Amino acid sequence: MAALPRPTRPRPRWLRAAHNMAAARCLAEPGKASGPLMSLPACSGGSGGRAPMETGEGRPGVAATLRALNGALGRPAALWVKESGARNLRHRDFLAPRAALSAAFPGGQVPADVVAGVTSLGGPGVLAVRGCQETPAGLAVQVRRPEAFRRLLGPPPGPAPAAGAQAGWAVLHCPALRGPAALRPRHLRPLLLADHLAQLMRAQGVGVRLVPALAEEGSREVLRRLRVDWPSGSGGSALPDTVSALKRALGRSPCAAACEQGPGTAALPEDVICKVHLKSFVEQQGLVGYDPNLDVLVVTEGKLRSLAELQQAVLQCTAGGQGSCCSIVHVVSCEEEFQQQQLDLLWRILDPGAHTALQKHLVCGPVKVTNPPSPIGADQYFQLRKRQMYKASVMKYGELAQDEAWTEVIDTLTAAAIRFEMLSTAHRSQITLDLEDSSISTKGTKSGAFVMYNCARLATLFDTYQRAVERGTYPPLLPASELNFSCLREEGEWLLLFNYLLPFPEVLQQAAQLPPPSKGIRITANTEIVCKFLIQLSMDFSSYYNRVHILGEPLPHLFDQMFARLRLLGAVRDVFHSALATLHLPPLSQI
Repeated sequence: MAALPRPTRPRPRWLRAAHNMAAARCLAEPGKASGPLMSLPACSGGSGGRAPMETGEGRPGVAATLRALNGALGRPAALWVKESGARNLRHRDFLAPRAALSAAFPGGQVPADVVAGVTSLGGPGVLAVRGCQETPAGLAVQVRRPEAFRRLLGPPPGPAPAAGAQAGWAVLHCPALRGPAALRPRHLRPLLLADHLAQLMRAQGVGVRLVPALAEEGSREVLRRLRVDWPSGSGGSALPDTVSALKRALGRSPCAAACEQGPGTAALPEDVICKVHLKSFVEQQGLVGYDPNLDVLVVTEGKLRSLAELQQAVLQCTAGGQGSCCSIVHVVSCEEEFQQQQLDLLWRILDPGAHTALQKHLVCGPVKVTNPPSPIGADQYFQLRKRQMYKASVMKYGELAQDEAWTEVIDTLTAAAIRFEMLSTAHRSQITLDLEDSSISTKGTKSGAFVMYNCARLATLFDTYQRAVERGTYPPLLPASELNFSCLREEGEWLLLFNYLLPFPEVLQQAAQLPPPSKGIRITANTEIVCKFLIQLSMDFSSYYNRVHILGEPLPHLFDQMFARLRLLGAVRDVFHSALATLHLPPLSQI
């Protein structure tokens, strides 16, 4: 495969922000860990051994280390930051900036006994400190790197922790699937976000139900191509009974009134039931965050059916002692937000239970499509990107075999390209889709195809090594307990461990978190950080892999370093696989 140019760029803001979020949570709850870490499925293939997502007591973490460092300084504020840039990591791993020290200590001078306390830090989840010294930038800490490699790449310190109890339930509702028209790119954004968020939450132990059930055959096919795992069906045999119960509640509601047809007005649709005064309900209940233009809603059979599906999903979550209530998140496009607020209020009126009070709205920004010959549907969008991906692949690799394997590769690359287009931007921001040929590439450093390409490079590396072992060129990889991790001295090796393997469980945890109930109905999620994490990991891995020769000469004195590097890259491969699993993207073995 052709080597990609080594990218040059500033360190990403998301990485610093993720670490600072972890520090803030630890400071808020000094006696607790930062919450349950995600338990992701084990990945097969290669010889990299255990996935680096162990959450047992011995695995070090960013949040635990920052909590210990802040505790050692004895101040209530979060003073320490984790470094992430290659230049700073040559000299330090954590820094208490000079400005923060000046605010916390008289004259900014940290007492010697406090510095000594930082140097002696240790314990479960905490990286061991090699040294702590005053510098012009502040108080700098460097950790014991060989020990960090050993703890993250070595064998687990004990049996894996038992699976915990269910961490609650959530219903993710995506109204984009209710429209009568064919899906368009703007509908795909909330759908893909809900699908990704469901995977992240399930991996954290949260039970998730997706609503509504998929009914349209055309929608089902395009979502299958995009590897969206969405339930299908008609809503179940109990749906008519639930609709009837909602009608009875509507008849008892003081907010409801009959719809009267005025003289000279068009006849009302057959499925109209009544009208509901939303504005007065909002004022009476003191609700905040709703559109001030909400006033009167005409209630139809279709609207009650939508609520009935949500009601059934909630009952399934809470049945059998699975929980007293569950969170409800409406994942909507900005164009659908007003209509969903209407349904939200109608549900509150008809069912004043705890679950309807927990409704939240996760709103996606607009999707602007440039250079379209005409309004484009989701299926046309996928086919266009597929043709562009095939053309780009032919330009890079030459004419491709027209067999089932390569068709599957191109389909996977296309799904990856579209998912990263939709999900690597914060959900509140606008996305601009350029549909011209020049907008897609197999190696653009911000594309899903670039991530898949680097994942395939790792598969090729381990396949090459395994075949060499079978030929007798190299010995089999030693157990982790017998490896010499002090051989890992390359700058890029520490970058991969410290910026990716170490914080990976916490990054996934942050991506899955939804804020606790608060005033208002809008919430935000950090789901874009998984795509950004994968892109940044791909760039740093590509830079390292282009510079360092992993499989060297088959000489015994070189095997220690080769084995340690294979173990490291096996862990990197497992991170790729686990992160891609949250996007329903299978790792490719070749491109």
